[in-house]
Amino acid sequence: MKRTVMLFAEGFEEVEALTVVDLLRRAEIGCDMVSLAGTDTVTGSHGISVGVQCALDKAQLDDYDAIILPGGMPGTKNLASDSRVIGALSRFCAAGKLTAAICAAPTVLAAAGVLEGRRAVCYPGMEGQLTGRTGGDGPVEVDGTVITSRGVGTAIPFALAIVEYFSGADKARELARAIVYR
Repeated sequence: MKRTVMLFAEGFEEVEALTVVDLLRRAEIGCDMVSLAGTDTVTGSHGISVGVQCALDKAQLDDYDAIILPGGMPGTKNLASDSRVIGALSRFCAAGKLTAAICAAPTVLAAAGVLEGRRAVCYPGMEGQLTGRTGGDGPVEVDGTVITSRGVGTAIPFALAIVEYFSGADKARELARAIVYR
């Protein structure tokens, strides 16, 4: 089974994070919820607290097949200012492992050098912070081992793109039908 990790920083966007975790688990793709803080719960940008499996200091990030970042403020800024996150993203990129981010979080991928020469999207108006990107204008962009998306309204197609990456288009279509998506 493929294993992914969703990194939770204080102020994360709840819909973006939990939609992805839920759909990956429905597709039988492991998705651990890991906190940057040393706490068992993390509070999102809209005041919703969520329990996580462990703190980042206890997670073995290099054992995962993908790192996924939700957007939200100040969650995205908290992710970007954490050297452990930037280092892990750089290592994943160098190893050819999947990195995925939605909303404002693709700016964290840019800060780690992951977007160099790739198509990527983010929350409208933040494109100037996507250093190194070569374009991208869809609701979700898949460019090799990088998947990015625009925001809350694209959380389902973003999650389905990750499912397709690991399990194929048939599995993604099957899951889309099961959740009555389009």
